[in-house]
Amino acid sequence: MGMLTDNLNEVRARVTAACLRSGRDPREVTLIAVSKTKPVPMLEEVYAQGVRDFGENRPQEMRDKAAELPADIRWHMIGRLQTNKVKYVVPRAVLIHSVDSLHLAEAIDKEAAKAGVTANILIEVNIAGEASKGGIAPEETEGFARELAALPNLKVNGLMTIAPIVENGEENRAYFRQMRELLVDIRDKNIDNIFMRSLSMGMTGDFETAIEEGATLVRVGTGIFGGRS
Repeated sequence: MGMLTDNLNEVRARVTAACLRSGRDPREVTLIAVSKTKPVPMLEEVYAQGVRDFGENRPQEMRDKAAELPADIRWHMIGRLQTNKVKYVVPRAVLIHSVDSLHLAEAIDKEAAKAGVTANILIEVNIAGEASKGGIAPEETEGFARELAALPNLKVNGLMTIAPIVENGEENRAYFRQMRELLVDIRDKNIDNIFMRSLSMGMTGDFETAIEEGATLVRVGTGIFGGRS
């Protein structure tokens, strides 16, 4: 049982060290434990160590786990979301990280209206232009934000990216820096209903570099839970 706690402690120490190296307050960075495919007892173990932010990729899995786990967990939807699955996510997720089309945003807006909530979302940006990944092209992000600003039951909280899988996190530094610049650029436009506060980037292989470049949310799965079960 102790392995997850050891892993978690190591990841937390690395988060803190990366913050200190870059002159940031560690409280500015939220560690999201990416628990997709992991069984409930594993989530319970890291919950017992104070983790409250969990990331899931599959809407039904989020729904089922939320029913079994404590109500104070903050669920993050980090995977690609189909419009017909939005109903599982909107009532449960504190933040939907992966919005990259107006069609999806409209479905979330509609579901949020039905549920009587405001859905907090991030715009997913395909910063490296990888064909295999979702996300808006960087140069289209501001225009997309302006379209989303018109949806009354959505709140755009910032940006998210899934950087390339690399051996060394340093290889993604330029992408993380571009994301930060894009966030600041859009923030400076002062678009109504667009709040550029959150920057979700960095995973097990590169979260320290992401923090040094301004990430406020890092998504760590393997580093805490080990490889795919």
